[in-house]
Amino acid sequence: MLEAVDLDRKLSRTEYEQVFPALQERLRQLQYALKDAEVPTVLVFEGWDAAGKGSVIQRLSEKLDPRAFRAWPGAPPSELERRYHWLWRYQVRLPEDGHMTLFDHSWYGRVLVERVEKVVKKKVWRQAYDQINELERWLRDDGHVVVKLFFHISRKEQRRRLEKMERDRAERWKVQPEDWRRNRRYDRWVEAIEDMLDRTETPACPWTVVEATDARWTRVRVFRTIVDRMEEALRRRQESPEAVSRTQAAREATREDREHREREDQARVRSVAADAGLPLEDE
Repeated sequence: MLEAVDLDRKLSRTEYEQVFPALQERLRQLQYALKDAEVPTVLVFEGWDAAGKGSVIQRLSEKLDPRAFRAWPGAPPSELERRYHWLWRYQVRLPEDGHMTLFDHSWYGRVLVERVEKVVKKKVWRQAYDQINELERWLRDDGHVVVKLFFHISRKEQRRRLEKMERDRAERWKVQPEDWRRNRRYDRWVEAIEDMLDRTETPACPWTVVEATDARWTRVRVFRTIVDRMEEALRRRQESPEAVSRTQAAREATREDREHREREDQARVRSVAADAGLPLEDE
């Protein structure tokens, strides 16, 4: 599967400058369009260490409205999170309607790092495929846009990037012993990744494998994929009378609730003013 990916794909600077700014702007427009339509978006970023996910996240953050966009970095579960089902810590970070959440490493850690590093037993990570598919089916049925991307580079390219970072005083802190251990175990990781792509590829939530050798190609590929999926979701929402009706009903309920609270606030102000013998502004 991964061996068929063309890792030599690249863009010239001229091609990149012709395409990428327009994609950034379109993504910004779609963020507001889906916010108005109350459609939540989930971005799942998985990939090799040093594959360029951080650079893409930085480009995403440049144009998106931070009030409706949140990126969650992968981290081991806290003591509290260990008390609950392993998917709970991701569920509580899902976006509100109209917002976007990016998981930089996600629930797929169960079938990747936890499998390869033998953090959990074989039975546990094998069960996780069905649990993940059920979670994503629920998200899609609930109206979420789910975009899953895997950033792929070769073992040689990963080693080259790690060595380059180690030579850079400003970036050497990013390279940890486990990065080199994973590079040495590249073939073991490939087996886990291909199982993941095969077992969790569904019509509702498909995977996009990003050829991540060239940074410019990577950014354009990622942005174009996200834009296409968001445009598709917006069309579905606009073509669905039931969905439009739900959105209009929610907005009307919000407006009525706001007006009701304003009337209650005005009544309280009048009551306090009357008790204090103060004149009201409209008197």
